[in-house]
Amino acid sequence: MANDTRRSTLRQATQEPSRIDEDDRLALIEDPAPSASAKAVAEREPDLREYLAPIETERQVTDWGRSERVEGFFDRTLVDFYYNLWFRCEVEGIEHVPAEGGALLVSNHSGALPPDAPMIAKAIKEESKNPRPLHLTVEHFFKGYPGLSMLLPKIGGVPAHPANVHRLLADEQQLVLVFPEGRKGTEKLYKDRYRLRRFGRGGFVEAAMRARAPIVPIAVVGAEEAMPVFAQLGALQKLTGLIYFPITPTFPHFGLFGALGYLPAKFKIRFLPPVPTDDLGVDEPWEDQGLVQTIAHDIRATIQDELLDRVGKRRSVWLG
Repeated sequence: MANDTRRSTLRQATQEPSRIDEDDRLALIEDPAPSASAKAVAEREPDLREYLAPIETERQVTDWGRSERVEGFFDRTLVDFYYNLWFRCEVEGIEHVPAEGGALLVSNHSGALPPDAPMIAKAIKEESKNPRPLHLTVEHFFKGYPGLSMLLPKIGGVPAHPANVHRLLADEQQLVLVFPEGRKGTEKLYKDRYRLRRFGRGGFVEAAMRARAPIVPIAVVGAEEAMPVFAQLGALQKLTGLIYFPITPTFPHFGLFGALGYLPAKFKIRFLPPVPTDDLGVDEPWEDQGLVQTIAHDIRATIQDELLDRVGKRRSVWLG
């Protein structure tokens, strides 16, 4: 008998809150007006909405952190000046850049502070019949530099990782620019100009294969003379913590502003015929390391031959 009484009491205790909750919900539906206690709380607490940041309807930022406002500012000022007035860029083969779909652009790389990436992006924007945004893969060591790590994503920089490249090429159907030479290209001395360094292990080819995207080689002439590197000082590199410490015509004797002191070399940018990766006759061609290395070597040789041909035919570094 005592057990039945305890079970009945326990049943009422467990069921009562649910009944009360249901009654409260019905009361709120029938009478949505706030209670006196809720009004009192609202009157005591200050309204902080005026301190919220205003909604900027014109602000557009992509999932990668790319800001049209910041990118547009640099495009209308520095990039436009260098492209049209300082480097006087000449562009050929722009029709080889696909009007739609993902594509991987591969270029030579040079200069202490390379200007080739923004010039290539500007060429696609200005010369192409179908202008498209260009995403640049950047090395992870840039994250260690205050300001620069925040600026690069806003102007189109994306961390150099295979997953990022695959998402841009396959999922978002975007244009991606890579420099297979990496740091070896920017650390190159002037005496070794237009001699391409090794293209790594062909990771860029594997990324294009996985996305079934074409590879567009690019040959850039002029960047080697725009900011030539005469020497690299390893001791000062360790002392300052920089990626490298180059000796150029304007750095370090002109300070940090000398890092932007490009010489007015004539730029010639040539987009070469694309290399398809979707008809190689293998289901998973990226698994064949021999094939990956062969295609990477062929692309490097194509760019190298084009550079030597262009340099041999030009009349002057400054006039083209």
